Amino acid sequence: MPDSPLISEGLSLMALGMGFVFVFLTVLVITTTLMSKALGRFFPEPAPGAAAPANTHPGRAAPSRDDELMAVLSAAVHRYRREHRR
Repeated sequence: MPDSPLISEGLSLMALGMGFVFVFLTVLVITTTLMSKALGRFFPEPAPGAAAPANTHPGRAAPSRDDELMAVLSAAVHRYRREHRR
């Protein structure tokens, strides 16, 4: 069986490579977690109630902004269709 040393060398190389990848990913996860905690400590997020005014309909913009948005979108579609006629 002359292939036995070659197989054992391949298996040891595979184990070494998989071990290296496991250690690298573990260090990456730990580093990312620590960086996230450090950023959260030094740069906390503002309170959600202080930044945005309360709307009567959560998830919807004010009616004046809806009208303005519709006007802008209509103008953009009209211009696109005018410039890209078939």
